[in-house]
Amino acid sequence: MIRRPLAAAALALCGVGAVACGGAEVSDTGASAPAASPQLGRPAATQDQTDASGTAAPTTRTAASETEALPLAGKVVVIDPGHNGGNFRHTKEINQLVDISNQKKACDTTGTSTNDGYTEAAFTWDVSNRLAKLLRAQGAKVKLTRTSSTEWGPCINQRAAIGNRAHADAAISIHGDGAAANLRGFHIIMPKKIGGPVDPVVKDSARLGENVRDAFHSGTGLPYSNYIGRQALNYRSDLGGLNLSTVPKIFIECGNMRNAKDAARFKDPAFRAKIAQSLAKGLENYLTSAR
Repeated sequence: MIRRPLAAAALALCGVGAVACGGAEVSDTGASAPAASPQLGRPAATQDQTDASGTAAPTTRTAASETEALPLAGKVVVIDPGHNGGNFRHTKEINQLVDISNQKKACDTTGTSTNDGYTEAAFTWDVSNRLAKLLRAQGAKVKLTRTSSTEWGPCINQRAAIGNRAHADAAISIHGDGAAANLRGFHIIMPKKIGGPVDPVVKDSARLGENVRDAFHSGTGLPYSNYIGRQALNYRSDLGGLNLSTVPKIFIECGNMRNAKDAARFKDPAFRAKIAQSLAKGLENYLTSAR
């Protein structure tokens, strides 16, 4: 994900030391817990009801009770698939500067790619849609910040606004890094206090980051980054998607797309499914844990 804005007509890929991309994200709804049954000791969904003749008839499980039983019912999650597949055709637009509270940054960048051309925008789009499906199955209301991987944008400030308007319980921006080929591993980026919109959610964002870090590491087996952060945790104040967020939000650099080992995994659909499952687990752990 780390990258620098494009030159006026040239496509620039992300790399270590470049200013990072900014993103934002959105989420999903839910319902309340089922009422307690008078038939103690039996699950509500399987308790019997007695009809007028005194005959016990099995209770029918309703759609509402199914929804109520889902762990993420009532939760809203915004997912931000980093960059967009058409950004490279819109250099003028994505180079426009936007206010990110403590400085101005380019609207977006092209992102990076593997050495054989699998783009970050395609990778993040695939993982984000897999993740959205898993979260919705758990009862969450989910919104993505972009609806295709062939257009350009939205700008980093707009991505943050999507999560804010949705009043997301959690937002996550998904990326793949573009570091030197000998470097590898994943890391989580969390916001710092900047005297701006993000300040009230910095603590919750850190807790979200740790939950996702632990689940991602356990679920994918990918190593912590060996070139940035401490135990895969990194704190930054220069990302618009974080600085402008008023909801708990993190970025994840799932690995280094320029590293042969990381890239091989990213190009494997089965491993992308594992990435999505691990992210879903981390988000679920955060959203269902006591605060």
